[in-house]
Amino acid sequence: MTGLSLSEMGCTSKANMKFPRYRGFNLLAKFSGRGARRKFKEEDFEIMAEWGFDFARIPMSYWNWATPEDWYTINEEILEDIDEVIELGKQYNIHVNLNFHRVPGYCINGRDLEPVDLFDDTPKNMQKALDAVVHHWKVFAQRYKGIPSTRLSFDLINEPPSMETETRYVEIIKALVAGIRAEDPDRLIVADGKDVGRTPVYGVANLGLIQSTRGYDPMSVSHYTAGWVPKEAFETFNEPTWPLKGDDGKVWDKTALKEKLIDLWKPLTDQGVSVHVGEWGCYNKTPHDVALRWMRDLLSLWKEAGWGHAMWNLKGSFGVLNSQRSDVKYESYKGHQLDRKMLELLKEF
Repeated sequence: MTGLSLSEMGCTSKANMKFPRYRGFNLLAKFSGRGARRKFKEEDFEIMAEWGFDFARIPMSYWNWATPEDWYTINEEILEDIDEVIELGKQYNIHVNLNFHRVPGYCINGRDLEPVDLFDDTPKNMQKALDAVVHHWKVFAQRYKGIPSTRLSFDLINEPPSMETETRYVEIIKALVAGIRAEDPDRLIVADGKDVGRTPVYGVANLGLIQSTRGYDPMSVSHYTAGWVPKEAFETFNEPTWPLKGDDGKVWDKTALKEKLIDLWKPLTDQGVSVHVGEWGCYNKTPHDVALRWMRDLLSLWKEAGWGHAMWNLKGSFGVLNSQRSDVKYESYKGHQLDRKMLELLKEF
């Protein structure tokens, strides 16, 4: 594909870009920002391309290139690792979506580890954090200016918190978009939905953004026994089935998924905004047959809606490689343990 500007792709500040139905995986080398330096692996891109996938979401913590004590000193050497992942995307014809999973002042995991809170603090502290997030995105926008949006997009903040209104989040998005476009007017930008990615953000529908949602409901299927999830997020603690009946009597089936995960977004998509599922997947403690039936319903709904998706993750407890499920007969693949049934299901859609 050749690089097109936003205007050539039909996008102005008040006309929304159409996002291809990109499908792929989250790659986690820069997800934590703690411990030894991790680089992205060419093998991951080779595997995704071989299987026919075309999207790599890259969730990153700013702790990789800066610190909570000093937001403005950037470690250029670490950014070279990100240069490499963008080049791997080019080499293997895979779109790279850079996501800030932890920004100055906020992360869905360990939010209290930040010195101030981007979303809920004094006005002075919230502005301090926002200024730092804008600075980081401006660094990235300047660094990668000229790389076509067919190859690279920016996903502003992973999973903003649950909020009564979208007012603060809209302020944040507008500031970040303005900062990025001041450096690179044609960069394709993705904004996660509010309420941990689950709710459309109408106040930015005219900014020419893609909005990113999630595919984790019901949590009792996708995150069964996951200790990092708040207990109130689960519908039941019984072993998952599909369909699932919650303790409140609600039945979760394909119809319920459509209502919660598709229909909720229709007023936004009716305005011409493209939606992409930035994260989804099923933890390895859910029975495999249950996971596959649930996944099939999700995948068929997203295909019908024309939405792409990025599974969490390629390798690991949610993935198709090395997931360590106790009830799967794995196939050896390039030195890894492949869940062939799950892979074939993904390829089907």
